[in-house]
Amino acid sequence: MTEQHLLTQRTARYYSLGTPSDQVTDLWLVCHGYGQLARYFLRHFAPLDNGHTVIVAPEALSRFYLDGFSGRVGATWMTKEDRMAEINDQAAYLNLLLQTQLQQLPENVRVTIVGFSQGGATVSRWLASGVAPVHRLILWAASFPEDIDFTSGKAAFGNLPVAIVYGTEDEFITPASLQKKQQLMSELGIVPQLYTFEGGHTLNADTLVKVNEQL
Repeated sequence: MTEQHLLTQRTARYYSLGTPSDQVTDLWLVCHGYGQLARYFLRHFAPLDNGHTVIVAPEALSRFYLDGFSGRVGATWMTKEDRMAEINDQAAYLNLLLQTQLQQLPENVRVTIVGFSQGGATVSRWLASGVAPVHRLILWAASFPEDIDFTSGKAAFGNLPVAIVYGTEDEFITPASLQKKQQLMSELGIVPQLYTFEGGHTLNADTLVKVNEQL
């Protein structure tokens, strides 16, 4: 038996807040976590919708029923199965989406990338290639992936402002996992700004506004 691959076209879905115009100064591309859908995830970023910001939430390409064979649906960026092909597909998808948005906005627009939970690993692998023009990275309740290419990663993340954000009651963030994440970042030359809030594995509006003002 021989494993083979075929490159095929498919339709990706994304949602946005804000209207592209010459007055836009900021573009945010925000990637949801495991089992979420983009339209619900995007609602958390409503405090940034100020007339000068466009926020775009891409939806992961794989969807599934969250409980059994019907009912609520969620999406996932990848699994352990055929992971390299999925990582490459994610990068191609996000590159295309970002370029499509930039074509509608002023040349000097500031680009902020947010990865929440599983979306954090997704955007980190994507940005490690150094292809995407990005000015700020926010990893929210996210694990920094250990399979980053450190050679290209050092160049991609070297001068990039990075924020690490998590809730103090997040069951997925432990002192050991946080230390490991910080060690990986240190090896890449990343010195992140750390933000915490009282809460669990979720976003927090006040903290989001604070990070936007300070990063």
